[in-house]
Amino acid sequence: MTRRTVPRSLPMRATVLAVALTLAGCATLDDAPGGRRAEGPVADAVQRQLRLPADALRLARDEQALAEVRREVDGLLGQPLTSDAALRIALINHRGLQARLADLGVSQADWLAAARLPNPRFSFGKVRRGDEREIERGLSFELGHWLMLPWAREIEARRLGAQQRSVTADALALATQVRKAWVQAVAARQLEDAAAQVRDSASAGAEMADRLRAVGNWSRLQQAREQGYKAQAELQHARARQAALAARERLNRLLGLWGTQTGYALPDRLPDLPQSLPDRGDLERQAMAQRFDIQAARLQLEATARSLGLAQVEGWVNGLELDLAHNTSNEGPPQDVIELSLELPLFGGGQARSARAEAVWLRSLHQAAQVAIEARSEVREADAAARSSWEIARHHSEVLVPLARLVSEENVLRYNGMFIGVLDLLADARSQAVTVAAAIEAQRDAWLAQADLELALVGKPDLMVGGGSALSGATNNGGGAH
Repeated sequence: MTRRTVPRSLPMRATVLAVALTLAGCATLDDAPGGRRAEGPVADAVQRQLRLPADALRLARDEQALAEVRREVDGLLGQPLTSDAALRIALINHRGLQARLADLGVSQADWLAAARLPNPRFSFGKVRRGDEREIERGLSFELGHWLMLPWAREIEARRLGAQQRSVTADALALATQVRKAWVQAVAARQLEDAAAQVRDSASAGAEMADRLRAVGNWSRLQQAREQGYKAQAELQHARARQAALAARERLNRLLGLWGTQTGYALPDRLPDLPQSLPDRGDLERQAMAQRFDIQAARLQLEATARSLGLAQVEGWVNGLELDLAHNTSNEGPPQDVIELSLELPLFGGGQARSARAEAVWLRSLHQAAQVAIEARSEVREADAAARSSWEIARHHSEVLVPLARLVSEENVLRYNGMFIGVLDLLADARSQAVTVAAAIEAQRDAWLAQADLELALVGKPDLMVGGGSALSGATNNGGGAH
């Protein structure tokens, strides 16, 4: 510790130094990455990636904003719900995503705290020695924090950037979940209709069998067989109806809908698949360049690397303080004092801090490498699944369904010529409905695989930054409390 009594000309200089140190720590939200709206970079990235208009993703900060969201949602629900409309609803109405956007404000506040100096400490004392009265006034600053301020700002900025990319990955993952849930809901409705056709055909066959049995033209075995077809068809229809209900509720949760909002209409059928798949080029290279979970892992690794360097020098400057004092006495001249204190690292120079920072950096290094390895594998798997499912769906629509229709047309001709009976015609109708249902499932799987490929190219929700994705829990809870 150094203590020096200085001439009276110093108070003005000390005041200037104090003001300069204070202003150096006056960072504001305008200086933060992304400005005052921490979710701004996330919204820009999501809207650009999904080709959506401005304000397609935004944080509702008050009741007025929530009312505007409700009006927009009601407008989109006023007509049959398309995949794009469902996506736009989810981005503004999913409370889990809103919570993730709000959480960025917490990270931004951490940056602001790191970017500012600790408040100076003011001390005031009065000493009485006989008739002498002495008044002491002091102002102290933590110079160590001031010296490390640029480093700390950079580290927290990288962490905030990693968090923003993590939330971007979450938002894009939600978009994929919404598209898949919409496909599953529409396909489930189509499958329910197909199951209803099979049920109606089986019911007609069972009724005909009862009549033939009543007049003695059919055996009990033949009647029981038709009754069995009817019972199985009714069971399959009940399962299809429940599957359609479950698929619709999953979509409701992802859209954050409740009450009368859940009465929206869905399209009658899935859109047709493209005639050919586009040539996407080197998908692995694209994934490594644009996946947001990889970007978040890189920024997190850079932040921990900077933290490691900070920890290695922090022990030598930690505790460095500057004290300014002005003492007055009724029996002597005023005194201006500068006091500089430094913590001596005799029993610990920050070795524990350095060891911890090194371990965290090593963990981040391996995690970043694992994210990259998984990304390459995921995009290869998703591309293979998308291509094979497209080929299977095309085979159903171009080969199997036309053949089933041809067989049905030929059976109608044979029935008109009285070569087969009505029960044979009904059995063929059941077979054709099963073929159509298989084609619907193949078409559904192709669209789901395409959505998985899109997600593999932009990144899955990052589990390393911010303690994991909040979307899964919010999705399971339905759209939040109302």
